Amino acid sequence: MDKEKELTTINDVAKAAGVSKTTISRYLNGKYEYMSEDTRKRIQTVIEELKYRPSNVAKTLKSNKSGLIGVTIADIGSQFSSILLKGIGDVCKAHGYQVVISNVDNDPEKEREYIESLMDNRVEGIVVNTTGYNDDFLVEINETRVPLVLADRTMEELKIDSVATNNYNITFDTIKFLVEKGYRNIAFFTEDPGRNSARHLRRSGYLDAMKQLLGVDANNLIYTIDSDDESTTIKAIEEFNNSYKNKLKAIFTVNGVTLLSVLQGIKKSQYKIPEDFYVCGYEDWGWATLVYSEIPVISQHSYEVGVESAKMLIKRITGKRKGKPKYKELEAKLIIGNSKIF
Repeated sequence: MDKEKELTTINDVAKAAGVSKTTISRYLNGKYEYMSEDTRKRIQTVIEELKYRPSNVAKTLKSNKSGLIGVTIADIGSQFSSILLKGIGDVCKAHGYQVVISNVDNDPEKEREYIESLMDNRVEGIVVNTTGYNDDFLVEINETRVPLVLADRTMEELKIDSVATNNYNITFDTIKFLVEKGYRNIAFFTEDPGRNSARHLRRSGYLDAMKQLLGVDANNLIYTIDSDDESTTIKAIEEFNNSYKNKLKAIFTVNGVTLLSVLQGIKKSQYKIPEDFYVCGYEDWGWATLVYSEIPVISQHSYEVGVESAKMLIKRITGKRKGKPKYKELEAKLIIGNSKIF
């Protein structure tokens, strides 16, 4: 059985290139002062021939910089999360950082464990799509260990840099759009909001719009479903329909997962859109209009939330941003097909 080939070291590269280890180190760190073009080319050739890769561990110990950024995602199964991660990853790559991702399955205990694990791996900062149950823990980490940025889900009090969309306003305006189309019976379909700030803001926007525009206390029009149990969605659709038989009805969905559940539930119950229910809500993932081309969907710039979160974190890491926590809110938009409504 052949022996495993030993890893090439910086000493091997220096010997093959006929220069000192210090010269190789300067080359790897981009410090080319007092280094001839011939020397640089020779070093590069040797590195390629020996297939030398610098040890990230050694570099980390020497510079105290790992080049790693952590990301914790509350629910990686959501398409929103994959788009958010792409935004974060693109920015980190452009700035020379690698991303370490943890999916916490909306579990507060996992969230704490994975954040501790990320710090054990010497990440320089963390983008957190939080469960909402670890506010004090996150504040302590941000203030004493590494910088954090909250993406999409935020805290009631601004204690950590945060990026989100205008959840309350866009929901209020969308309900107003439905009212102006003649709908008075508007249901709000949601997953369990838990401590999810985005869902609570959307719920508040809905309730306030129903109260201010129609004079209705709409708490009894809020239906909580389990997206993993289609029977809960079908039951909620039937209850809503039975309460407002032969009347114009609309359903607003709190997110893309709920929208998909509602569309599937309506089809299985053999109802039609828009004859039986006019449906709209979050998010624009490209498939909603396959069911009915005139479904209004809220596009909330998932990618841009990731981009801005990563940019904000890198500025903290590099010291380009200091001082009090900052909040950036992106403007979502309501669209039908390719047309923007507002």
